[in-house]
Amino acid sequence: MAEYITLYSNSPNPRVLAHIVEVLNRGGLIIYPTDTVYALGCLSNNIKALDRFAKIKEVKLEQAPLSFLFQDIRELSQYVAPMDAPTFKLVKKLLPGPYALIMTAAQKLPKPYAKRKTIGVRISNHLILKQLLPLLDAPLITSSLHDPDEILDYTTDPETLFQRWENRIDAMLADGYGGNVPSTVIDLSVQPFEVIRVGAGEPPF
Repeated sequence: MAEYITLYSNSPNPRVLAHIVEVLNRGGLIIYPTDTVYALGCLSNNIKALDRFAKIKEVKLEQAPLSFLFQDIRELSQYVAPMDAPTFKLVKKLLPGPYALIMTAAQKLPKPYAKRKTIGVRISNHLILKQLLPLLDAPLITSSLHDPDEILDYTTDPETLFQRWENRIDAMLADGYGGNVPSTVIDLSVQPFEVIRVGAGEPPF
C-alpha cells in the first residue's frame, strides 16, 4: 500500500525525509514535487526500482530517454562529458531551475547507462528536494507524469495523482498543488544548442 506523505517545503520534517530515503533504498518509486510539475522518480543505482520505473513508463530501460535529478552542478562531472567554457557558463546560468538539459554522457557511466550517448540533467530549485537529495547515495531518475485528460497535460492536485498512481508507487510526497507547465528542454549535445520544448523556463537564446 502506497503512503501519502504531506511535507512542507519551508520546513520538511527530518524524520519524514529519513523515511523517504528508506523507501527509495528498498527499491521504491515515489511521486514528488519539483519546481515545475509533480514527477515520478527512483534511485538511479537501484536495478529493481529502475525495472519498475521502465514498466510504468512503458519503455525499455536501455533505450528510454532518462533524466537524472542532481542535487547540484558538482555531481555532473561523474555523468556528463567535460564541458567547454560556453557550455559550463550556460549550465551555471540555468541550473538550478525549471530546465531539463540534454548533455553528452561521460565515457564511463555506471550500468545500466554505459552505452548512452546523452543523458537528461535536472537540478530543481524545490526546497524539499534540496534537503532530500543530499541524503541519497545516488541521483534520482526523474520523469514528469502526463495526464490522460485531454484538457490538462499535468495534474496539479496531489490527492488526484495519488488516487491514480497509488497501486504502482510506494509513496506520494505532497506539498500542495503543483504546477502544470513542465520544464524547458534544451539540447546542449548539439551545435548550435537547440530548444526542444519551451516550458516553465525562459529560453536563454
